[in-house]
Amino acid sequence: MIENGIREILATYDDPEREGLQKTPERVAKVYRELLTSEEPRLTIFDSQGYDEMISDVGIEYYTFCEHHVLPFFGEVTIAYIPNHKIIGLSKLARIVDYFSKRLNTQEYFTNNIANYIMEKLQPRGVAVKVTGRHLCKEMRGAKSKGVMKTISLKGLFLEKPSVKEEFLSL
Repeated sequence: MIENGIREILATYDDPEREGLQKTPERVAKVYRELLTSEEPRLTIFDSQGYDEMISDVGIEYYTFCEHHVLPFFGEVTIAYIPNHKIIGLSKLARIVDYFSKRLNTQEYFTNNIANYIMEKLQPRGVAVKVTGRHLCKEMRGAKSKGVMKTISLKGLFLEKPSVKEEFLSL
């Protein structure tokens, strides 16, 4: 089905039977399956053994697609949380980012989805997620302007205590 749609798009702009384009519909379908399909991560959660200070992972790279133009946007995610007797395996934060990146997104949804998921699964005293993104829908078309968009989602203590929020923002 995707292949037929891609053939139609190609036929609008070029000859889909041209040697270099003959297998393009299948390749594009395979790429979309790879980039837009993800299984929910299996989370590893441990007792914090009394640790109750901020834990953060800075610079998690992501690549996703704008839901409005189906063009890529990409950047980095910073996640911090304050445990409530439980901590998560550090690699699992990157897996959560990957899970939510494998769908059509806006940066705002992407940011909130990560924060809400961590709040639900880990039930920390607070979570903060900061996402920076370069949007090719803005850079390649429309405004044709390079820039970095920043979004932040704060939950729990990150909203309630200004000092905690400031500590996160300084990461």
